[in-house]
Amino acid sequence: MKRSSLTVIIVVAAIAIIVLWLIKGYNNMVALEESVDTAWSNVEADYQRRADLLPNLVNIVKGYAAHESSTFENIVNARSKATQITVDPKDMTPEQMEEFQKAQGEVGAAFGRLMAITENYPELKANENFRALQEQWEGTENRIKVARKSYNETAQTYNTTIRRFPNNLISNFFNFNTKPYFKADEGAEKIPVATF
Repeated sequence: MKRSSLTVIIVVAAIAIIVLWLIKGYNNMVALEESVDTAWSNVEADYQRRADLLPNLVNIVKGYAAHESSTFENIVNARSKATQITVDPKDMTPEQMEEFQKAQGEVGAAFGRLMAITENYPELKANENFRALQEQWEGTENRIKVARKSYNETAQTYNTTIRRFPNNLISNFFNFNTKPYFKADEGAEKIPVATF
């Protein structure tokens, strides 16, 4: 009778250890996934801040460069497209991430064209409101870079955790999927040429 009792205790202890390991592993993956979702929300918040600044900058420049209507139209269209793309971090695919990045890249390119216009208007560059908005824009761009880096680091921790053995057994069973990363913008590998 002692042997069968010992066997039962060993089996129950082994099952308890496995259940505790499953619970700990699952809860860890949930916490990491929530960290990725939070990091993604921070990225979206910084992009929204940029989208909110853009109309103010456009309106100030419009007053100085009314004949540049096609540029303003392109900026409005790029902003509209970028703000319409929504990505659910729970089901994010690499294709959705690429579409999101492309739309945000178009906003950045449109802003670049807007800044090129301002070079022709020295009185605009001296405008206090314009300078304040431009500084906010630059600060927002830096915040976006930091948020994207933080998202990638958080996604890497999450992806590594769910792909490692034996965690991959839990992640496959509970359908935890890897998260895509932000990649360098298209053409970023080219070194800019300075001409004098």
